[in-house]
Amino acid sequence: MSDKSKTRAASYEEAGVSLGAAQETVGRYRKLVHDTHRSGVLSGIGGFGALFSLKDAGVQLNDPVLVSGTDGVGTKLKLAIEMGKNDTIGIDCVAMCVNDIVVTGAEPLFFLDYLATGCLDPSQAESIVSGISKGCVEAGCALVGGETAEMPGFYADGDYDVAGFCVGVVERSMMLGPERVKESDVLIGLASSGFHSNGYSLIRKIIAEHQLSLSQPFGEGTLGEALLEPTVIYSRAIRAIGGLIHSAAHITGGGIEENLPRALPEGFGARIDQTWEVPAVIEFIVKKAGLSREECMNIFNMGIGMILAVPAANVDAVMSQLEQTGYRASRIGVVTTEAGIVF
Repeated sequence: MSDKSKTRAASYEEAGVSLGAAQETVGRYRKLVHDTHRSGVLSGIGGFGALFSLKDAGVQLNDPVLVSGTDGVGTKLKLAIEMGKNDTIGIDCVAMCVNDIVVTGAEPLFFLDYLATGCLDPSQAESIVSGISKGCVEAGCALVGGETAEMPGFYADGDYDVAGFCVGVVERSMMLGPERVKESDVLIGLASSGFHSNGYSLIRKIIAEHQLSLSQPFGEGTLGEALLEPTVIYSRAIRAIGGLIHSAAHITGGGIEENLPRALPEGFGARIDQTWEVPAVIEFIVKKAGLSREECMNIFNMGIGMILAVPAANVDAVMSQLEQTGYRASRIGVVTTEAGIVF
């Protein structure tokens, strides 16, 4: 390093930014990025922009449509930081983006992340990105780049934020959507793993008001571990059954009542039968909060992370395919021509 570079590095260190930590962190990222490699990736990390070739990826579509989505993890991060457990939060970040684009029938192609922190800790950053890498492998997309920003004075030491951006592709004629849905289509719900990544501002309020400990025993682990259970990634399910269904809804903030109508034609609604099993951690928090079932359905996913609108003739085939791909699913209702969701 030249004397001029040393002076610049020293000045940056005095401002709270460590160039050495940044270089170490990038080094730790390399294997994690490599683990997600798929055909179509033309560049490694370190460039100004990531390159991806649809041709090299084997995408042979007559009328390809690119689908993109971006999202973060929200205040679930606060629990991860408090517990010092940062290796699954990246899975949530990938899941929130990927699940939003696969409802169109798109195949996820590549993902970029943004990690911002007050004081860059290479070990913490590696743990976070290890989750992103695992999520990308599960989703079948490549982690092609991102940004790690050290922002002293903006975030407290130990705090961080993470967000992501995903791009996928789908044949225009095979796109899923509300316009394909018919009256009496059967609604199939795919099980969630818990709260996923929504409702944590309320959850944290309930924890504080009832003086709950994240380390208290819960199930086979602790309450904190149950609350940090990562969001299910549904891309393999949609890839397996895309040609058999009409539309899909990712059940996030606002629950079934707010998200299912986005997958239905204007003026249509649904009758939902609450026959599925609600995860124990959701039941526990809901009971502590004293929330009614109606209130819960407007806030949390209540055990259903994705809803599919399926022609009645295809239900058995869809259920069989979902079972083969390892997803828990159940028939939860039917599409109606009366607006509104009736439980």
